[in-house]
Amino acid sequence: MTEFTAASDIGMSAMSGPASIDNAEDVMPTILFVDDEPTAVKYFQRAIASLAPVITAGSVEDGIRLLDTHAASLAVLVSDQRMPGRFGNELLRYARENYPHMVRILTTAYSEIEYTVDAINEGQIHRYIKKPWEISTLRMELKLALEFADLRRERDQLLHEKILVRKNQTVSHRIGSLYLLCQSMYGETGFATLEAYLSGAMRVGVEAPENDWLLMDYADLVGAEAQRSSAFAQNMRNAHANGHALAANGLPLPQLLADSIKAVDDGFLIADPLCLKEYLVTSCATPVSHEHAVWLNYLASLSAAGQCARFSADSSGIRYHIVPSDAQKRPPSLADWIAQF
Repeated sequence: MTEFTAASDIGMSAMSGPASIDNAEDVMPTILFVDDEPTAVKYFQRAIASLAPVITAGSVEDGIRLLDTHAASLAVLVSDQRMPGRFGNELLRYARENYPHMVRILTTAYSEIEYTVDAINEGQIHRYIKKPWEISTLRMELKLALEFADLRRERDQLLHEKILVRKNQTVSHRIGSLYLLCQSMYGETGFATLEAYLSGAMRVGVEAPENDWLLMDYADLVGAEAQRSSAFAQNMRNAHANGHALAANGLPLPQLLADSIKAVDDGFLIADPLCLKEYLVTSCATPVSHEHAVWLNYLASLSAAGQCARFSADSSGIRYHIVPSDAQKRPPSLADWIAQF
């Protein structure tokens, strides 16, 4: 049986029995305590209940199940080391690998220095608390752990918002780069070419590029984007020079796009949605393909011929057909297009 000291030093608020595995849905979990010893569970809940709700498990397996069920609301995981079947450090490792936001604490009545050192070195735990507990110290440790969890949540939220802004800015900057590229290569039909491209990309859906946002600062991102855009511009010039730009009245789909776009009776069916949006959505570390340069040249040739691709969706997928351009229609501004993404 675990011994406790200075238990009378605190005003313990009683709970109506331990929160069991079966009725865990009835509480809003904040701390998960895993220990196979009923006495430890009882005293832990009495000591900590006034700080935060507590749910408990008696084994590593049940602890994993509760982690998977309540991960979004759990702030702190406290696990005993010595339990039947599997040791607590296995549970802590599982939490670190799958739920790194959680503050993890190891507690044990045994002098298992090897396990403790390994757990600390592998980043499995933030604190180690040895049994028998000194209750005021235990409460202080858990109070600090909860505060640390709150700070971590606030930091993660701010980081998430920062990355979201950076993602949106990256897509906007890429649209601006495409505008400059189309205007410089296609002159008067440059904006119509950009509109056709953005219409197709919007139809299939544009998600933010998956860069290494946590590892790249702003200067890294700008540099990588500049190199990527420059390489794509050269790719487009090569595609144009190699004869992939279509004659005014030709309109056949370039052979290089045959795997991505299929000719059908009433137009063209998009077999690979990435072909319509690759420049906007792929990582800055991923070069834009030559086929994508051919696609943009194809749209430019349609614009030069007074035609455009009109996109639609049906049960078979995304498709387009060639229609005359409406020269009288007032086109959206570049800012209007950017605002839609």
